[in-house]
Order: sequence, then C-alpha cells, then structure tokens
Amino acid sequence: MLIDEQFREWASLAANVLEGVGIVAVLVGVLVSAALAVPNLVRRSGDVFESLRRHLGRSILLGLEFLVAGDIVRTVAVEPTLENVGVLAIIVLVRTGLSFVLELEITGRWPWQAKPGHDAVRDAQREPSRPTD
Repeated sequence: MLIDEQFREWASLAANVLEGVGIVAVLVGVLVSAALAVPNLVRRSGDVFESLRRHLGRSILLGLEFLVAGDIVRTVAVEPTLENVGVLAIIVLVRTGLSFVLELEITGRWPWQAKPGHDAVRDAQREPSRPTD
C-alpha cells in the first residue's frame, strides 16, 4: 500500500498548505487593514473604524475559506473516520455561521440578498433606451 501512503502524505501536505494560506491571509489582511486605516486616521477622513472593520472582516472571511478547505482535505483524504467526519461537520457549521455573520457585519445584508440598487441596474440594462424629445 505504498501508493495509499504516498497519497495520504500528499493530501496531508496539501491540507497543511491550505491551512497555512488561510493563516497568512488573515495576518496579511490585518497588516493591510491597519496600513489602510493609518492615513485615514491621520487625515481624520472617513469612518476609520468602519473601514478597518470592513477590511479586517474580508480578510478573516478569506482566511476561513482556506481553513475550511484544509480541514475538508485532511478529513476526507488523510483520516476519513466517522469521528473525524463528525468533527469536520461541526467545524464547517461553526465557520459557515461565522462567515454569514461576518458578511452581514461587513455589507449589512445576508449573502443571498441582492445588493442595494442591483435590480434597478439590471432592469435598466435589459430595457432598450428610449430617445427623448
């Protein structure tokens, strides 16, 4: 079963890489968010807190996506036991709930809701323009 062992090693490496990318995404997001907030803070322009929260939330969401992907690879490919699948289900539920709440905090709407004014733009694109007199 050398092939099976090699596959598990590669899958474990892939899971580690995905989790590492998730961690890096969050850390880089924190640094970039802070770097973007400092000029606004110095100039006292805009809502610094809201901007910082929005940027941080987006980096956390991105990091969560990679972390979930790493957990899925690890559970399905490396250690597919019933107990691990149950733990994975709980982790995915918690992280999905966190993602929905973060999305609501960032945009002010649920992910399945249309963006404000989005339908109006789409409807305007469908209707041919009428010449005005």
